Amino acid sequence: MTSHAFYRTRAAQSRAAFTRSLIQPLAITLAVGTAPLPCWAQASDIAAAQTVIVTASRIPQAPRDVLSDNIVISADEILQSGQTSLVDLLQQKRGIEITANGGPGTVSSVFIRGATSQQSIVLIDGVRIGSSTLGGATWENIPLSQIDHIEIVYGPLSSLYGADAMGGVVQIFTKKGDGAAHPSVMLGYGSYNTRTLDASVAGASDGDIKIHYALDATRDESSGFSATTPNVPFGIYNPDKDGYDKDSVSGQLSMDVAKGHVLGLSFLHSRNNAQFDGGPAFDDRDIENLNNYTVYARDQFTPGWTSLLQLAQSEDKLWNTNGPNWAAFGETPSNTFDTTQTSVTWQNDFALGGNVLQLIVERREEKVVTDTTGLGGERDTNSVAASYQWKSGNQLAMASIRDDDSNQFGSQTTGSVAYGYHLTSALRINASFGTSFRAPTFNELYFPFYGNTSIKPEQGKNAETGLYYDDGKSRLSAVYYHNHITDLIVTDSSCFCAKNVDRALLSGVSLGASTRLGSFGLHGSLDLQDPRDETTDAILVRRAKQHGSVGLDYRDGKVLAGVDSVFSGKRFDDNANTVVLGGYGLLNLHASFDVSTDWSLFARWNNVLNKSYQLAYGYATPGSNLFAGLRYGFK
Repeated sequence: MTSHAFYRTRAAQSRAAFTRSLIQPLAITLAVGTAPLPCWAQASDIAAAQTVIVTASRIPQAPRDVLSDNIVISADEILQSGQTSLVDLLQQKRGIEITANGGPGTVSSVFIRGATSQQSIVLIDGVRIGSSTLGGATWENIPLSQIDHIEIVYGPLSSLYGADAMGGVVQIFTKKGDGAAHPSVMLGYGSYNTRTLDASVAGASDGDIKIHYALDATRDESSGFSATTPNVPFGIYNPDKDGYDKDSVSGQLSMDVAKGHVLGLSFLHSRNNAQFDGGPAFDDRDIENLNNYTVYARDQFTPGWTSLLQLAQSEDKLWNTNGPNWAAFGETPSNTFDTTQTSVTWQNDFALGGNVLQLIVERREEKVVTDTTGLGGERDTNSVAASYQWKSGNQLAMASIRDDDSNQFGSQTTGSVAYGYHLTSALRINASFGTSFRAPTFNELYFPFYGNTSIKPEQGKNAETGLYYDDGKSRLSAVYYHNHITDLIVTDSSCFCAKNVDRALLSGVSLGASTRLGSFGLHGSLDLQDPRDETTDAILVRRAKQHGSVGLDYRDGKVLAGVDSVFSGKRFDDNANTVVLGGYGLLNLHASFDVSTDWSLFARWNNVLNKSYQLAYGYATPGSNLFAGLRYGFK
């Protein structure tokens, strides 16, 4: 078997250690928007108020007016969770499933409503990140400590964001500055010799020209545990501990040069040095770098026209080592994979009475540089889009259309329509239909002996209806979706090569609820889904037909304590549905105590019952583990 055939086998099995060698994107994004804070904006006001949602329409909307199914993870919720990784935080949310090839720091994936990481988009402060070779974001390299809040919008959004927005869009907002200068420090220690130290300062100056600033730096380390178990395929089991160390820093700076005119910049850097098991006698490592740099000008030229000009660069680089055991497969001692994405976007939002017309012109350039023969290359996509949001009395509607013309796969036109009606002030019903597509990755097109240049983009058609209730105290949602995908790209086990299959279906019901009863808060979710390859009638890999969460917290003055549980049904680790991953349920505890106005203690106990389970066949997951720490100034 050649090295490339081996790679294809592993890709088909699990995105395992060698799959980690695939790189993330370097995206330069230039956006001109008009709403005061479109999705591409820095959204400092949003971060403070948490009263609007940006991602669903690329402009700020009150939650009651958002026609797309969504959730928001607030800054307080992130702090109170006590989690140390973004993937662990997302695992508890409605419509989300995760996989991981080992513990924190190792390759992870996030499924949204049964759609893979390649079928969803991740934005950081409006800048798209992801890998042009593998596809999808490298979730393990996104530092949770740098995040202010997160918006998750479910369903197809290609008519707003272009390729790959089939299952949903996750937008991450980093921390912003306002008010008087306030420093913050957090340090923590936990199981597997996990250590975290985070320091930040944020604020804003006074005067006619107001300057907002924020700077945050974090060091994360862990000795970890063995990423693999003895039953891992290909004989790569290594009982050594697979830890990681991650350095990250982010910052924001903006200046109100005049009323309605803002200049700003932001950046994020994360470097993750993670060990993984590639064989029994070698310390294999992935060294990942994610960099985002943004410069923007936001201008309100008239009361009904606002423009955002944003220039951004996102770098995603990976260098990985291959032990001597790979020599038999022709592997070199190390590999590098660099992806660059460059985007120029002109977005204009025009207020027409109580309605909004949005026009977008965009160009995105992708470039892959790697030492893998034949894999490097470039592709360019030119896009035009328009949307219209209408509101009258109890009725809401939105329509959007977009065309993405690629020099690699041609023109793709997507669109969506949505309608909502407020039955009461608290109860709303929605219905929508939208189309989407996913562009083939460079691996699927060009990877030696695996790629297939005749592969076509995946196509999606999604219809859904939802019922939402929010009276300010209790929130309930029930959504049915039916996302039909044609030309699904899979790995053909007969040739270990990429190919299109006829069709797949992602359908299901997603239920969510939360309420407060005095000092107690209760929340839960349940997803009943059928992610199926309609060509073979098999369940899609690593997706359960049932999964959900439930939690209870207690707040009384200085004390917060809570319990939550995550559960999932069985999954399959292969396309033929012969390798079973058993169902699991995890019980977690968390608590915090405010020692004073500025100081607080926190602790989290994950997997209290020490449940043994696997998210990927042959790869280990954390046992019962504790993490505790001290915070200063996180108010």
